[in-house]
Formats: sequence, C-alpha cells, structure tokens
Amino acid sequence: QVQLVESGGGLVQAGGSLRLSCDASSGTFSRYAMAWFRQAPGKEREFVGAISRSGASTYYTDSVKGRFTLSRDNAKNTVYLQMNSLKPEDTAVYYCAADLYGTAQRLPVPAYEYWGQGTQVTVSS
Repeated sequence: QVQLVESGGGLVQAGGSLRLSCDASSGTFSRYAMAWFRQAPGKEREFVGAISRSGASTYYTDSVKGRFTLSRDNAKNTVYLQMNSLKPEDTAVYYCAADLYGTAQRLPVPAYEYWGQGTQVTVSS
C-alpha cells in the first residue's frame, strides 16, 4: 500500500510559477514510475507528465512541454512538478499517481495503482 500526498498548490498570476510535491509513504518508492494528472471542473482527468523510476526519463503532454518539469528524489520518496509560465488554462486540481514497475509513459487513469488526494492550482489572468 502506498499513500501519496500532494502539496504546493495555490493561486498564482499568469506567467508565474509553482512547484508541486508528491510525498509517498512507501519505502519502495523507487519501484514506481510516477505521473501527474490534472482535472479542471467539468472535464476529464488529463495526463500531464510521467517520470521513470530512476528519474532519468520523462514524458510530457504537448500542452506543458517546455513549461513543466518533472523530477524526483528517491531518497526522500518525493516527486516534483515544477510549473513555469503558467496559464489560466492550467487551472485544475493536480494529482500524482504511481505505476508499479512502470516507465515514463502516458497510461490511462485505471492503470495507476495509487493516487493522491489532489492539490488545487489556480492561475489568474
């Protein structure tokens, strides 16, 4: 069982930055590829990016490429999402998810074994 807890969300003006963190309870954190999703009101949960178990590989959806960066610290059981040049359309609840023995790839929502509770990101224009 893995518990994931996101933090770092908040209100920011367009063009600003935020760094989200996802802390995992598991001592086997390095066995999990990690992903971030987001969900805006009235919309489906959307894949944002994923990072491999070692952190060497990342994959992003096109809309965030060049603006968002994933990283992880396996010694701290934490994955980070650095978000720069934020836009109002980035407003959503952001979730981290864990994929056992996975890689940095886009998977459908049901493929992830564990999810956090989400953190709200609001970007004002």
